[in-house]
Amino acid sequence: MITISIMLATIIQALDGTIANVALPHMQGNLSASQDQITWVLTSFILASAITMPLTGWLCDRFGRKSVFLASIAGFTIASVLCGIAGSLTEIVLARFIQGIFGAALVPLSQAVLLDINPREKHGSAMAVWGMGVMIGPILGPTLGGWLTDAYDWRWVFFINVPVGAMALYGAWRYIPRTLATRRMRFDMFGFVTLSLAIGALQMLLDRGEQNDWFSSRETWIEAILLAISFAYFVAHTALRPAGKSFFDYRLLMNSNYVTGLVFIAIVGMVLFATRALTPSMLQGLMGYPAAAAGLVTAPSGLGTMLAMVIVGRLVGKIDVRYLLAAGFGLTALSLWQMSRYTLVLSQSDIVWPGVIQGIGLGLVFVPLSTAAFSTLSPEMRAEGAAIYSLVRNIGSSVGIALVQTLLTRNTQIAHASLTEHISVANATLQSPSINAFYGTSGAGAALLNTEITRQASMIAYIDDFWMMFLMTLVIIPLLILMRPERSKDAGQIDHAAME
Repeated sequence: MITISIMLATIIQALDGTIANVALPHMQGNLSASQDQITWVLTSFILASAITMPLTGWLCDRFGRKSVFLASIAGFTIASVLCGIAGSLTEIVLARFIQGIFGAALVPLSQAVLLDINPREKHGSAMAVWGMGVMIGPILGPTLGGWLTDAYDWRWVFFINVPVGAMALYGAWRYIPRTLATRRMRFDMFGFVTLSLAIGALQMLLDRGEQNDWFSSRETWIEAILLAISFAYFVAHTALRPAGKSFFDYRLLMNSNYVTGLVFIAIVGMVLFATRALTPSMLQGLMGYPAAAAGLVTAPSGLGTMLAMVIVGRLVGKIDVRYLLAAGFGLTALSLWQMSRYTLVLSQSDIVWPGVIQGIGLGLVFVPLSTAAFSTLSPEMRAEGAAIYSLVRNIGSSVGIALVQTLLTRNTQIAHASLTEHISVANATLQSPSINAFYGTSGAGAALLNTEITRQASMIAYIDDFWMMFLMTLVIIPLLILMRPERSKDAGQIDHAAME
């Protein structure tokens, strides 16, 4: 019952990271907002979550894990209602910011609770359950959001959280054991402010950079300077204060398994969310897929992920997790290589099977990676460790989406310019009657030809993005040698680590 309760909370938080994306055009018309303004519905949620997530460890130390979990679920559910009844852009942006604040602790707390209520030999299975809840958001969010928006109204994208949140709240109140607040950690105001400014500036830079043409904009320069100064102050401040008295416990960085896990989960976030952002836009923009059809051909990827997680949860502890991770990254690389060979003429199976393979690969990565990263952390460090782990995954996804979208735009322009170099009256192919009947170098034929060149250039840019992620996935595999089996002491007794 504890597992069901906390996973319900995790699912609604993970869903809300992507479910509102497809409803933005409907919100824009209903709230009389511009294209630039409506994106704040997404930005405010991401920004609030990123700033608040590092607070999870201190809040649990100050008020107890159960109290923080209950407050987070209740606040998130109430904020969802406020989003649904919002009558103006200002109201929904504010409600989404509140939703992000309360939702920030749900994912890391669910991970920490699952690790605490299960013995070490079952941590693999526990992380499989947690992984399915976390992964279901980016996989099903756009499809569910599109269906709710089309069948009912965009407001139901938020109202759907209410019954699920209510069940999660009752289950958490009824079944999660109350933990006493130890109050060992002192609140480091300077550390919190500098880290919040740095994270906020980074998220704003990544979210609005492409829209502002990156460093051609004064806003981007301000965000970059604020990021550099704030982070430098945070690092210096943390390094000079003794452990336990700074906002961030730097002892986490002394655990090699945990640090290696942070590197890998950042890459997973980049590949997972970047692919989820690219594939639907490619299908709808270049191949004419309706939103519902695009969702159907990409959904099997999620089934592959969940199937792999169920299986791998039973293998963790029996097989060296480095072998599981190598297999997972290898399958992910294979799927991206297949995607890098896409053309404008694809059957549905050409789209489904690479997605399924990638889903299986990510499922093989997610569970053993989470298990190995936390296998050598002491229980009192799990809440803060889980918060940083989730934060790094979110930042990785933001970096990945910003990177592929920027390269997509710029490579489309480069490919378009390269292709048009071959278009002139001297090109004999264009003079043939069969071609000249449709295309030409002037008038309507030239406009039609330019449209086709733009399609081809966009496809080249998508292929370049898939190729870049393929190389990124391959390069990360050798780092598995940094992840070593370790032994840890838990409550004075020696336990076996999750990976032998």
